[in-house]
Amino acid sequence: MKEVAVPDIGDFKEVEVIEVLVKPGDRIAAEQSLITVESDKATMEIPAPGAGVVKELKIKVGDKVSQGSLILLLEEAGAAEPAKAAAAPAAPKPAPAPAAKAAPAAGIEPMTVKVPDIGDFKDIEVIEVLVKPGDTVAKEQSLITLESDKATMEIPSPAAGVVQELRIKTGDKVSEGAAILVLKASAGDAPAHAAPATPAPVAAAPGAPMIAASRPPVPVEPQDAILSKPHASPSVRKFARELGVDLARVKASGPKGRIVHADVQGYVKGALVAVPAPAAAAKGGALPFNLPAWPEVDFAKFGPVETKPLTRLQKLSGPNLHRNWVSIPHVTQFDEADITDLEAFRKSNTAETEKQGFKLTMLAFMIKACVTALRQHPNFNSSLDRTGENLMVKKYYNIGVAVDTPEGLVVPVVRDADRKGVFDVARELSEISKLARDKKLKPGDMQGGTFSISSLGGIGGTAFTPIINAPEVAILGVSKSTLRPVWNGKEFAPRLLLPLSLSYDHRVIDGAAAARFTAYLASVLGDIRRTLL
Repeated sequence: MKEVAVPDIGDFKEVEVIEVLVKPGDRIAAEQSLITVESDKATMEIPAPGAGVVKELKIKVGDKVSQGSLILLLEEAGAAEPAKAAAAPAAPKPAPAPAAKAAPAAGIEPMTVKVPDIGDFKDIEVIEVLVKPGDTVAKEQSLITLESDKATMEIPSPAAGVVQELRIKTGDKVSEGAAILVLKASAGDAPAHAAPATPAPVAAAPGAPMIAASRPPVPVEPQDAILSKPHASPSVRKFARELGVDLARVKASGPKGRIVHADVQGYVKGALVAVPAPAAAAKGGALPFNLPAWPEVDFAKFGPVETKPLTRLQKLSGPNLHRNWVSIPHVTQFDEADITDLEAFRKSNTAETEKQGFKLTMLAFMIKACVTALRQHPNFNSSLDRTGENLMVKKYYNIGVAVDTPEGLVVPVVRDADRKGVFDVARELSEISKLARDKKLKPGDMQGGTFSISSLGGIGGTAFTPIINAPEVAILGVSKSTLRPVWNGKEFAPRLLLPLSLSYDHRVIDGAAAARFTAYLASVLGDIRRTLL
């Protein structure tokens, strides 16, 4: 029988036990985690010094422990197995760096902040970057968060200053000495030769479960509860990743709002039991994501009513629209394009196209302009794969066009729009619109789109939020153009302005990219000759 105690954890005392991972009777392997403890800046797991059976626990959640505190009694596996020490000596601590002299007020050179000594760990994943270029950081402010199999740790800034350049991103693997960022240190606070700061306490390699900093842990900065990451230990995070569970959706039952293994298991069981059928909402059943049930109201008691069944097309498209709106994080970017010259050009060619039996609409120019913009911004012409971890960038340009019919909305596709002229696109638009209204579209006519346009310009409105047509990542909404006075530097002149509403999938596209896309699209519509470039 062996007594397993808390090993050397450096200068830390009275660290709280936030999770007990085993129980009496459990058969455990060497290096298996026994308990999770938490300091101000790190979550650490204490591994077993050997294999065996847990006979008795000497600790519980909420207890405060220090080096030498008894964790449990372990009956070792195999009498012939040589006994191992319950607590291996801690990894040697690096000697403290000599005090850096203050830099002169002028001529301070930017320093490269690197990953300091983190014990025997190598290739640790960066799970969060807490600053960006241009940020002003204080000394000891956390810069990045790392996660190993046994600990989550934050690396503090060695000095106050301004972040000039990031050398790292989320998902990178780093070791001691890896460059994190370039920092322009404040006068009087720049350490000589950018000496790396000592990290917050981390878990050490097997046999030496933890190392600790020689300075007190950096105080945790206040964070908005909505923006802060879920509170969970490394083993729970790994468990959730293996099951594909987003910890932000898991309800915590542990102390201080911590997510434990049982919470993740309960979430998975609940997800398997609850099968969100699209028809459930229509029938008054419970909606997914724990939303309240659809209200049942007797409308007839308030006045006369008429019951009209949904069309077949509405029944088919409704669930897809609901799925897209719920599952895709939509953001809409609004902009305007000056189409004064383009509209004059379109009208000058209308007579010629009418002789050929079709109308030259503004939508044909919109399609060609979108293709030009998609070539410049290829991420808008892409889709996420089924895993959600890879982006499939398409090298073809099939533009879907929303067509309003008496039965509902359909989205036929203009294929290879990049290989067709404006007249060809206008002719094809006329043909597919007629097929849509005559209910003669084939399923293949509405498949393979890479980007969609929904135009309400012929009806009215100033802006709207179109729903993305999955698996595409963006859709352009077009409203009615208006004639307004615009200052040209000398005077107000009448200009025809076209409202643009770009909805995009925020998992793939950020706001800056969306703004650049609409700005470029507006410039193309302002001078259609850009489509030739």
